[in-house]
Amino acid sequence: MSDKKTTDPKGRELSQRFHDGLATRRAVLGTEYVDASISRATDFNWPMQEHVTEHCWNDVWNRPGLDRRTRSMLNLAMLSALNRPHELKLHVRGALNNGVTREEMTEIFLQVAIYCGVPAAIDSFRTAQEVFAKVDE
Repeated sequence: MSDKKTTDPKGRELSQRFHDGLATRRAVLGTEYVDASISRATDFNWPMQEHVTEHCWNDVWNRPGLDRRTRSMLNLAMLSALNRPHELKLHVRGALNNGVTREEMTEIFLQVAIYCGVPAAIDSFRTAQEVFAKVDE
């Protein structure tokens, strides 16, 4: 794979890895959310956007060893365990996009309760319910 460079409207150099990761990021989290996140990037936080898009969304999410559905399930468990509700909201929506059912999310959060603690699981159920409410509107 070549790493052909392009530039964005702000003159930032974008690698092919960035473009590939951006496509995956949009497919999982939704184009509207991702494009808003990218457009709000400043000179200060752009390096993080670039890092996450290239390394997380391309180098890891595009690996052949696990499908996106499985990766989503793992993320739900890890983000719950780490108590990261903002990221969990994004990944609940992403998990739905990747075919994870609400029933499977229930099972994931129950597993979190046993291995990471009931408070972490309760917060995860609440966070997921907020996402479900928006999706159901």
